[in-house]
Amino acid sequence: MKIDKVTLFPVKMPLVAHFETSFGRIYDRECVLLQVESEGLVGWGECVADADPGYSYETTGTVMHILKDFLLPLVVGRNITDAADYQNRISSIRGHHFAKAGFEMALWDLMGQREGKSLSQLFGGIRDKVEVGVSIGIQDSTAELVKRVDEFTALGYKRIKIKIKPGRDISEAEAVRKAYPNIKLQVDANSAYTLDMAKSLLPLDEMNLLLIEQPLFDDDIWDHRLFQKQLKTAICLDESVISPRHARYAIEMEACKVINIKPGRVGGLSQGIEIAQMCHKIGMPVWCGGSLETGIGRATNLAIATLPGFTMPGDISASDRYYKQDVTHDRFTLNADSTITVPTAPGIGVTVDEAAVKEFSFGEYQTSA
Repeated sequence: MKIDKVTLFPVKMPLVAHFETSFGRIYDRECVLLQVESEGLVGWGECVADADPGYSYETTGTVMHILKDFLLPLVVGRNITDAADYQNRISSIRGHHFAKAGFEMALWDLMGQREGKSLSQLFGGIRDKVEVGVSIGIQDSTAELVKRVDEFTALGYKRIKIKIKPGRDISEAEAVRKAYPNIKLQVDANSAYTLDMAKSLLPLDEMNLLLIEQPLFDDDIWDHRLFQKQLKTAICLDESVISPRHARYAIEMEACKVINIKPGRVGGLSQGIEIAQMCHKIGMPVWCGGSLETGIGRATNLAIATLPGFTMPGDISASDRYYKQDVTHDRFTLNADSTITVPTAPGIGVTVDEAAVKEFSFGEYQTSA
């Protein structure tokens, strides 16, 4: 399919409430949306890089640069067969996975529309609903954290993830576990600890957690192996797994017992699928993390989470968890059983609100064949 035209929209969207992790607090979320036109069809993608290089070195600024100056010249005006062909064409670009994943998402949207199939159908998904949980950022106090957990459990979320950092870890988890002895609970450090510091996290091993996510450095796999040996609780890798190759390293080193698959982080939905298949073969559970996506990215996360092996609740959440107004006309809502229904329309399965995209955008770049 020939790529005729691509338009980039860097957008900034206000959050319903601030979101804080170990690397900072945000009140708005930035990302880059892509509108890709091909042979009369229009596909949409989302680059999940944020404004600041906290979670990743990629930012909305670097994404715009890489897309405009390096990636789009390799694909605009060319006939792209499928995701594998696309990945081969851009293989000369090292890193910059968020930028790569954003375009590939739009490509999948186009392929689904062309074939009259939803992404879940294209991927070989096995479920029409995905079990989800909610991610709660660091709050101003432990009491405020428990209050937030109260609010989300009242809405029907049956799995809770809390963000932690040094000094805001054991007491926070203890308070939530005391208030909710039986709820599915996990913690996420976002690389806030060294191996020596991680000893302070050992009490978490007695709290019946689903997992401890990414306690050590973002580029580390070996020390996670050493820390996993000290725990019965599963370590889950997020930032450290940036490709199927890194997933293989983690598996062979026994550095973790679970992997969080974020398509943006690993360079595209096709790469996430490859990791999921690798883990499924050996019985390692995976789940789909979130990056505060708009309805575009949220729809694709739901689609990949329908694959076999995604046996743990995803960080996908309902649309109103983050945004009063989204960039899609479709809104995702939480079902009574803590699931979200997967789109079934061709492609990503949602309709983009182009007026909202323009309202939130702070720039625009367009290139055509």
